[in-house]
Amino acid sequence: MVAVNILETKGLTKNYGGLDANRDIDFTLPRGEIHALIGPNGAGKSTFVGMLSGRITATRGKVWFDGAEITRLPAHKRISLGIAYTFQITSVFGKLPVRENVALAVRRTLGRDRAAVRAKVDGVLERVGMTEQANQLAGDLSYGHQRVLEIAMGLAQNPELFILDEPTQGLALPEVEAFKTLVRDLRGETTILLIEHNMNVVMEVSDSLTVLNNGEVLARGTPDEIHANAAVQAAYLGGA
Repeated sequence: MVAVNILETKGLTKNYGGLDANRDIDFTLPRGEIHALIGPNGAGKSTFVGMLSGRITATRGKVWFDGAEITRLPAHKRISLGIAYTFQITSVFGKLPVRENVALAVRRTLGRDRAAVRAKVDGVLERVGMTEQANQLAGDLSYGHQRVLEIAMGLAQNPELFILDEPTQGLALPEVEAFKTLVRDLRGETTILLIEHNMNVVMEVSDSLTVLNNGEVLARGTPDEIHANAAVQAAYLGGA
């Protein structure tokens, strides 16, 4: 039986030197949703996502993916299960062409079948609007295009869960609009967890949101519910 929630956490906590960066977080992410994680700087978003992706070890609590507990699995094992994660800071291979960056990700799922890899790479680059940059060195791209390339590398892995950490940071307005279109297009194809400060993006593309504050869940709901939540207004939205 396929799990209704593709991702769940129970009591997830990370303690650094006696201080909790995250504390007792219970979280569910329904399969196929676009869910945003928001909160002020220092709210614990990056730590929480680090524990979800396996890059940070939880002090206590549990994580389940697709119905199986993955709390102690390392990041590379989680990737093989179908979790793709883009970093808040770009992590492309600057000395390789754009095409080869995407091909490296494709080979994780397709192996060395050259024709299949080439076709997949072409399709992914077209989808994110980077066909013209295919032969450029990744390090020569603008910061915004490097962010888009990183998204392409994640898509190339056919993820069941795609975690996007500040994907619109550094993007020009037309690139932000293209990103929103891409995310909407992915609805139903993969589950997306979006960590984002651009509230226009969050409110326009998300099905639901979780708000973190001081390492804990402050609120959860639809975009309209979160926008109208007085506690969220006070802690984060500032009456927006």
